[in-house]
Amino acid sequence: MNTLIKHFIEQLIDVQKGNLWIGSTYSSKLNQIENNLVFSSPIKELHSIAEIISHLTLWRKEAILKIKTGKGSKTDDCEENWLSNDKLKVKGWTCLKSEYDKSLTELIELLKEKNDDFLNETYYDTDFKGTYTYHFLINGMLHHDLYHLGQLGIVIKFLKKKA
Repeated sequence: MNTLIKHFIEQLIDVQKGNLWIGSTYSSKLNQIENNLVFSSPIKELHSIAEIISHLTLWRKEAILKIKTGKGSKTDDCEENWLSNDKLKVKGWTCLKSEYDKSLTELIELLKEKNDDFLNETYYDTDFKGTYTYHFLINGMLHHDLYHLGQLGIVIKFLKKKA
């Protein structure tokens, strides 16, 4: 049975492009902004859109690694966690967005191979330095996506106001 897995997959997709009660998705937010502004931070204390998308991609790839191997490799302190806009500009927005989209597709495809029992299996989390269930990981990925969706909304609001 994979009722919970299917539910998690639906939520991951909905947060990206579904019809959410909160009224916003990543697609709706990212479609509001001109590509030339994704590396801009409206005020010093806020991350740019590119920084947020890169950060989300890193942790999604880390979740994929944990599912595949039972152990992660990154911590909050790693350089890749929040790459600078200068480094991200070298990659370019098209590449960053493509990596982001591909990481979601890969995570979903990986989850489709699992059943609900998988959610009770454990992995070692290098960032939290402990053993956790995959339910904790997948639920955490959703929380992380929603948190940064709100952050994106704030950044975009300030960028539009500034423009």
